[in-house]
Amino acid sequence: MPHRWTADAAGLIAGYLLDAAIGDPRWFHPVAGFGTAAAALERRVYRPRRGAGALFTAVAVGVPVLAGLAAGRATRRVPVARFALTTAATWTVLGGRTLRKESREMARHLQAGDLPAARGRLNHLCGRDPSALDEPELARATVESVAENTSDAVVAPLLWGAALGPAGLLGYRAANTLDAMVGHRSARYERFGTVSARLDDLLNLVPSRLTGLLTIAVAPVAGGSPRETLRVWRRDRADHPSPNAGQCESAMAGALGVRLGGRNVYFGRSETRPFLGDGPRPSAVHLRRAARLSGVVGAAAVLLAAGGAVVRCGLAAALRRGGSAAR
Repeated sequence: MPHRWTADAAGLIAGYLLDAAIGDPRWFHPVAGFGTAAAALERRVYRPRRGAGALFTAVAVGVPVLAGLAAGRATRRVPVARFALTTAATWTVLGGRTLRKESREMARHLQAGDLPAARGRLNHLCGRDPSALDEPELARATVESVAENTSDAVVAPLLWGAALGPAGLLGYRAANTLDAMVGHRSARYERFGTVSARLDDLLNLVPSRLTGLLTIAVAPVAGGSPRETLRVWRRDRADHPSPNAGQCESAMAGALGVRLGGRNVYFGRSETRPFLGDGPRPSAVHLRRAARLSGVVGAAAVLLAAGGAVVRCGLAAALRRGGSAAR
């Protein structure tokens, strides 16, 4: 039975194992439900101004955070209930198994030479227009998505869960979902989505860098060299236009020995990004290695998060005891 200090740590590990074993909920997914509610809120408050976007973000992120705080407070003295709450929240917000599955599915289609199926699968991972992409470009898009989402869908929620418990898990996932909904550049969201995008950038500053460092450390599981991965990461991590994606993608490029970056075509716009890494363009074989690397990085992250949760809960208990003694 979990102790009060270890309930969050045990819940993070149990939620991670649930995601690794069975993946996302098969029927109603709470994150999808949140997205539906956020879309309804957007329709009510939308104006092409940053102030309206700030209100939207504050409400859409604030409500899950307050719900997490209330649930966490209600279960603070009931370790079993707190363990169950943290387990459920962790399982809900993680997406590691689904990410690895999509990478392997893309590898299977590419190895079979089935480009139509591979192009149809790409929208499960990212928002690029796949209609004109060849095998190397489909593989590159997949590797880049696996690298970035290892941070966004695994490492970052675990770290925020370690720091703030259920409120951190739910609040981070809410902010990250809003960024996917309104944080991209378009005529509609150029101003309205600014606050959501900046909040997501802020929340991922530490997790993305930790993801890069963990990728360097475990590079041998994908056939890479930590020394070479570190060299590429240090050289290329700041070249990406995102303050966080380059941390993950450059490390992944170094670990796999491939070159990422180039021209990305979205629906209605395109971007040209600097190259990351020195090797050839990715192929199907690199997708399986990327999935393996993502899994090991996630396993390392959950152990670090569990340790951080124990330290946090221990410090909080010590502060409460100190406050009681002072009174």
